[in-house]
Amino acid sequence: MSALITNDVAEFAAALPPMTSVAGLDFGDKTIGVAISDRLRSVATPTDTIRRKKFTLDAEALLKLLTSREVSGIVLGLPRNMDGTEGPRCQKTRAFARNLGQLTELPITFWDERLSSVAADRAMLEADMSRAKRAAKIDQVAASVILQGALDRLRNL
Repeated sequence: MSALITNDVAEFAAALPPMTSVAGLDFGDKTIGVAISDRLRSVATPTDTIRRKKFTLDAEALLKLLTSREVSGIVLGLPRNMDGTEGPRCQKTRAFARNLGQLTELPITFWDERLSSVAADRAMLEADMSRAKRAAKIDQVAASVILQGALDRLRNL
C-alpha cells in the first residue's frame, strides 16, 4: 500500500473521488490538529486534536478518525520558513507523510502553512475565546485555516 504524495494540488484533486470530504492536518511536535471539509469541499471545520505519543499510535488514531468521517484525501500543512525555504520541521512533516502513506491509500498533498497559527489565533481572539479555550483549540483551528486555503485553491482549478 502506498499513497500518492504530492506538492501539486491539481494532481491531488485529480485523485479525489467526487462529493467526498477532505481532511486538513496541522502536524506538530506534541499534537496533530485535524479539520474536515464538507462533501462539497467548500468549508473547513475544526474537528479534533490528537495528542501525539508515537507514530504507530498517532497514525492509528488519525486513520480511525478519517475512516469514520469518510475522508478521501489529506492536506498536510507544510511549515516552511518565512523566506520559503524548508527546515527541520518540513523534513519531519514530509517524513510523517511518507510513513502515513505506507498505511493508507488516501492521497496526500502539502499546503504552505506559514502564518496559519497566527491566523487561527487571531480568529479565536476575535471570537472572544478565553486563553484556555484558545490553547485547547489552536491546532484544530490552524488545521482548518490550512484546509480552507487548499479548498479555496481546489475551487479555482
